[in-house]
Amino acid sequence: MDLQTRKLELIQEFLKIQSEDVISRLEKILKKENKRSGHEDFKPMTIEEFNSRIDQSMEDSKNGRLIEASELKAKIDKWN
Repeated sequence: MDLQTRKLELIQEFLKIQSEDVISRLEKILKKENKRSGHEDFKPMTIEEFNSRIDQSMEDSKNGRLIEASELKAKIDKWN
């Protein structure tokens, strides 16, 4: 079973829960896991940061600072 299917099944089971205590315990587990993995500090970028990244990407494209997806995949395959 792939990860996406597992997530959907977990969501379906979660929606069936009627106990507030169980939901509270699950929230605590998720918060603990997020904190441990560093996701708690994640903040979405502002629209200004987003637009700045787009502008930089366009500039990189115009100046040939690109890598083909196949070349990137080949490099990643060598990491293992």
